Amino acid sequence: MEDRAGGDGTGNMTAAVFGSSGAIGGSMAASLAKNGRFSAVMAGSRAVILPVAGCRPFRFDLDDEASIAEAAAALPQPIGLVLVCTGLLHDQASNIVPEKTLRALDGATLARLYAVNAIGPALIAKHVMPRLPRQGRCVFAVLSAKVGSIGDNRLGGWHAYRASKAALNMMIRNFAIEMRRTHPQAIVAALHPGTVESNLSAPFRRGVPSDKLFTPDYAAEKLLGVVDRLTHADSGGLFAWDGMRLPD
Repeated sequence: MEDRAGGDGTGNMTAAVFGSSGAIGGSMAASLAKNGRFSAVMAGSRAVILPVAGCRPFRFDLDDEASIAEAAAALPQPIGLVLVCTGLLHDQASNIVPEKTLRALDGATLARLYAVNAIGPALIAKHVMPRLPRQGRCVFAVLSAKVGSIGDNRLGGWHAYRASKAALNMMIRNFAIEMRRTHPQAIVAALHPGTVESNLSAPFRRGVPSDKLFTPDYAAEKLLGVVDRLTHADSGGLFAWDGMRLPD
């Protein structure tokens, strides 16, 4: 990631990662701290705080709006970058698995994936975005997924996950439009990390070519590079790890 400290005004700004206990979120927080571009890097986890080198930890609960509001209010200002790295695809303990057919649809599973993949990030945006600086470049980005692209969907299946990520992508588009009115230089974007070696992808990596299976550190490096290159014209879009803009 290019070091532009001082050149883009981030040297005195805060970066915050919601979901630093995950593989990608932890790597992104550690990379930001190591890079030194921000005066403070805040690393937030949902339950037990896991220390990330060079970061200041905070706690939030994606299911508890009050805890999100409290975490947002405590972020040191000015805030230059917010990354939301939360997400759910499967959970063996709750018998949540991607559906292969509509006969497998389950109301509780749909509700849970919407809660984690769309509602939680939207509530983070609700409480964080008003605290972003009204002047100067700042970025609010969420981890989404290519399978949430309606235009790219050729295979079907994975109904709850696809739909919840599509909902997230729509939220991002809405937020980008609204932020233009009050924060004209803010950038709001969704990011697709590819297939990353993590608990989320573990059951679904069979057949993925080795050159398309990324380590968390590699994915973090690529995604932070994408974030660095985003312009105001990109706000509201979904971008892959290689910088390609994906269809809505």
